[in-house]
Amino acid sequence: MRRRLLENFGFKVTAVVMAIILWFFVISKGQSEISLDVSMELKNIPQGLESIKQGVKSVNVSLKGQDRILRNMKPSDVRVHVDLSKAKKGKGIYYIKKDDVKIPPTINITGITPSSVWIVLEETIIKTVPVNAIMAGSPKEGFVVSSVEVLPKNVAIEGVRTETGKVKFLRTEPVDISDADKTFTQTVRIDMAGRNIRTDIQEVSVKVVIKKSSKLKVQN
Repeated sequence: MRRRLLENFGFKVTAVVMAIILWFFVISKGQSEISLDVSMELKNIPQGLESIKQGVKSVNVSLKGQDRILRNMKPSDVRVHVDLSKAKKGKGIYYIKKDDVKIPPTINITGITPSSVWIVLEETIIKTVPVNAIMAGSPKEGFVVSSVEVLPKNVAIEGVRTETGKVKFLRTEPVDISDADKTFTQTVRIDMAGRNIRTDIQEVSVKVVIKKSSKLKVQN
């Protein structure tokens, strides 16, 4: 029995090795690798916090799989999630693992660069500030603006403490009073340009009271 097992032993070993090589050749045939720059998505940010800075906005993901599949892949086909459920206020380092990358099931991840990112979280603040109406132009000759009423006169704003702390009031977009000779009411947008804050109220009603001027021209 032993003699039979040893007969052509070298040939049998060679056959096994060739079979393994052939198997690797078959499974690797038609495969290729690509790298995609994919935007990161911050998930599960704790309530009362929000991101204000991060080291990078995207990561490079290296993928390996069937050439016919990879050839048609786009960055939008790959999702990179950074889980912040355990994050705290301030600067922290968060690692990106293969489990954080969502890809088609037949594709393999061979690399993620960078493998970590620093993110700064800051406390979210809500406060109420007044809205000031901005006028443009001048009333008709002989008339003046008697008063201006904004409704609502105060709005709630939301944002990180460093941003909301700078805001003492909001302005409206300009209300044109050129040649106005009577009271009118106009709906205008709140000017939020350049502000990293949010508000649920986008527009206010501005009532401009126009009256005849009490000043009389002095004739020479």
